[in-house]
Amino acid sequence: MDAAAAWWTVGPGWGEFRTEALPEVRDGEASVRTLWTGISRGTESLIARGSVPTSERERMRAPFQDGDFPFPVKYGYLNVGVVESGPTALQGRTVFSLFPHQSRFVAPADALVPVPDGVPARRAVLAGAVETAVNVLWDAAPAIGDRVVVVGAGMIGCAIARLAAGIPGSDVTIVDIDPAKRRVAEGLGVRFALASETLAEADIDADVVIEASGSGAGLQQALRVAPMDGEVVVASWYGAKAVPLELGGDFHSRRLSIRSSQVGAVASNRRSRRTTRERLTLALRLLEDPTFDLLLGATSSWRRLPQVYAALADGTAGELCETIDWSA
Repeated sequence: MDAAAAWWTVGPGWGEFRTEALPEVRDGEASVRTLWTGISRGTESLIARGSVPTSERERMRAPFQDGDFPFPVKYGYLNVGVVESGPTALQGRTVFSLFPHQSRFVAPADALVPVPDGVPARRAVLAGAVETAVNVLWDAAPAIGDRVVVVGAGMIGCAIARLAAGIPGSDVTIVDIDPAKRRVAEGLGVRFALASETLAEADIDADVVIEASGSGAGLQQALRVAPMDGEVVVASWYGAKAVPLELGGDFHSRRLSIRSSQVGAVASNRRSRRTTRERLTLALRLLEDPTFDLLLGATSSWRRLPQVYAALADGTAGELCETIDWSA
């Protein structure tokens, strides 16, 4: 009970479990037994490869990260556990935190957000994805009746599409290169278009365009879909990868713009009124929608983290949220 197993990435595609002593629980802290952690595929693939750019290593630090980029590093930020000791109000509660892949830990009580009773613990690992989706939609600001196009049907793109579909009168389309994503899109209640189709074939008309594909080709597709005087909100983060774009043709004549969205700070149009904790609490409440189970991928025992991280590094990992079972 006074020690924990923690996953450390120590080289491209490989890592090791380290035994870590747990500190005493002090006032204002709680000890947590991890139930599930989630793999944030886009970010953790970069971690697994050691591809975090030197210029971004401080900004990319997770709240409870140990070690430094590129290696060795203890990373992760999708953790759902049960409080074993600490403040009375939290004891026995299932909580979400931004803690790495580790079997038990001690953290400040104010870093733990209770999971609503209507949200299963495994689904709660999606809180980070839904929180990102909330922030992206705050940035993109779709309105009632808008036609919203999301390029990229990964975990983030699908979360954005599901939330956007809840706007009255909205018409939401996910664009992806994988035809198998059509089934997921239909389950989310949105339309699907193959990226290889022409705009006429896909019948795409957009008011709001969001790019979440993680690829330069996806961003180029988003620019093609954007309307006159339109804006593409970029949710992808490319790490150290160069992203070439064709900005000739009608890019200037259509007066297009590209704007980034990043979850590290609350969207500027909400920043004076909403805290990051309020945003995360909202995301957990939105996860009462069982449709989000469609974004959960495979489940692996924590003992398989070496294989999971090897797959992240070589690009063979699944695109949805793989969940790590710490009871298995």
